[in-house]
Amino acid sequence: MARLPRLTIANHQHHIIQRGNDNRLIFCDADDVALFRQLLLEAAKKFDVAIHAYVFMPNHFHLLATPQTDDGLGRMMQWLGRHYVPYFNRRYERSGTLWQGRFKSLLIDSAAYFMLCSRYIESNPVRAGLVSAPADYVDSSYLHHIGALVDPLISDHPLYWNLGNTPFQREAVYKELLEQALTLKEIEEITKACLKGWPLGSSHFKEQLEKQASRRINPLKRGRPRLHKPKLEKQDENNPK
Repeated sequence: MARLPRLTIANHQHHIIQRGNDNRLIFCDADDVALFRQLLLEAAKKFDVAIHAYVFMPNHFHLLATPQTDDGLGRMMQWLGRHYVPYFNRRYERSGTLWQGRFKSLLIDSAAYFMLCSRYIESNPVRAGLVSAPADYVDSSYLHHIGALVDPLISDHPLYWNLGNTPFQREAVYKELLEQALTLKEIEEITKACLKGWPLGSSHFKEQLEKQASRRINPLKRGRPRLHKPKLEKQDENNPK
């Protein structure tokens, strides 16, 4: 079955993930991360994409972002690859692709899933066993969200601002949210959506997306469609046709 084109819609929030080829390293040290961060900042500004949350893991990265145009997200990721991959290949004397296929992205129902996805992204290093707490991992947006630093890469989403009337209140509430571990069900739901690339949200949210995108956005049911046998009309024995 032919793969559907990636679904990106302007002014909607998207969860993006890009892995290294064969899950190999894409960041080997702090210098790699620093350059990638700067390139991402340039690309986000160039193509009008707001970055709300991120984490740079050794072999992959996650972004939570809002493109201002339908093609802005794809153009940003393409530009990022064109500038980072040649640098990485030169530095480590390698050649060929760095990424594991094209990046994956999914639209999310922000009202229900924005904070959940932000927590999922920033707690990734803890789930991977790299650190014991999100604050111990410097290559994510968590320190920005709790007020430990101002990250120029981050554009705060209105849902983050709604956490409190002052920066102190927002940061305290957000820190408390991150201290609440995601349930196994929540992790599995987001992970599955990331792998498949299908939107994450309510039935109503998906119906609205289908109308806006004018295309199917849900997976087809597996198996062959059921065959409906035509009903045979009961004949009158005294008056056969």
